[in-house]
Amino acid sequence: MSDNLQVRIDTALASVRNNRLGVNILEAGMVRDVATTTDGKVRFSILLSAADDATIVRDARQAVEQLDGVTEVRVDIKDAAQPGGSSVRPADTNEALPPKPQGKPRSLPVMGQEAQSQRAAVPAPTPVNYPNLGTVIAVSSGKGGVGKSTVATNLAVALAERGARVGLMDADIYGPNIPRMMGINEPLQVDENARIIPLEAHGIKLVSIGFLIERDQPAIWRGPIIMKVITQFLRDVNWGQLDFLLVDMPPGTGDAQLSLVQATHVTGAIIVTTPQDVAAGDALRGAKMFQRVDVPVIGVIENMSWLECPHCGKPTKIFGEGGGERLADELGVPLLGQIPLYPQVLVGGDSGIPIVVSEPSSAAAKALLQTAEKVLAAYMTEKSTS
Repeated sequence: MSDNLQVRIDTALASVRNNRLGVNILEAGMVRDVATTTDGKVRFSILLSAADDATIVRDARQAVEQLDGVTEVRVDIKDAAQPGGSSVRPADTNEALPPKPQGKPRSLPVMGQEAQSQRAAVPAPTPVNYPNLGTVIAVSSGKGGVGKSTVATNLAVALAERGARVGLMDADIYGPNIPRMMGINEPLQVDENARIIPLEAHGIKLVSIGFLIERDQPAIWRGPIIMKVITQFLRDVNWGQLDFLLVDMPPGTGDAQLSLVQATHVTGAIIVTTPQDVAAGDALRGAKMFQRVDVPVIGVIENMSWLECPHCGKPTKIFGEGGGERLADELGVPLLGQIPLYPQVLVGGDSGIPIVVSEPSSAAAKALLQTAEKVLAAYMTEKSTS
């Protein structure tokens, strides 16, 4: 590494401040493994703790990107609490490190569990109401592969086409797909008040962790950091005034779902499933999770309900039938829509043009548009009676 470039990188990184600690990220010992190549590529790691602002990563990358001769910057995020990381603290602290335990090493805990003594007794936060976000809807499922993100993006665009002011928040921290599906992937910027400016595509305001990390970088984060990111996406983004904020949730019933309902008042959840009983069973567990934390389930959307033969037009129910309707009946909520399996939906997701934009006359797009009308009608009815 060129000594001159190393000095300039250090100077750039020293301009990024950790407000929690009151020092810059170099003094805090957060920067590790700085490496450069002869063609101007720079790569380094940042140790991020749950209490740190996620925007530190963006600020560090942008500071180095502005240096002359730097052609590309890659930042790897590491959890400061994980093995191999270290507690983030000012480098000049005089606090002594705790002594290493003596004696026999303790046995490993059962996979997926932490020792009880290591679990911090932290009270659940009180949800904050953000009136400017309008109706907050979690789009969720109990498992992956049911087309939840596809439904969320198309539903958001369909609502916007009907005059609603819509934001789409990608809460899938581990596998953010919204940037690709909406056809935009640029670094997030901040306004004069240090608030994140959401990107816009197809009339939708967007925020995703995918805009903050490299496309092929895995997000290996624990619950507290997930909570921090979701809270910042709600609190520190300049959303403006919205009618709807759709939140694309990751599969399952884990940290992201709990973090969202602890961070703000969620108006309701839409559950996405496919027709087969296995998917509907998993979706039922996801729906019950929301009900247990007092978030009403607005309805069920059955995706990939049938494949329409391109030759004869007859529907072929590849994944069985009736799962979405049975799930809705068990939950006592409406079946908002049945979306047929249509290959161009996949093409649109990969190319960043949702099917309701590229082929609004297709059966899949029409079903999604009708679903959006039901959601919009329910919102307007609630608004007129409140």
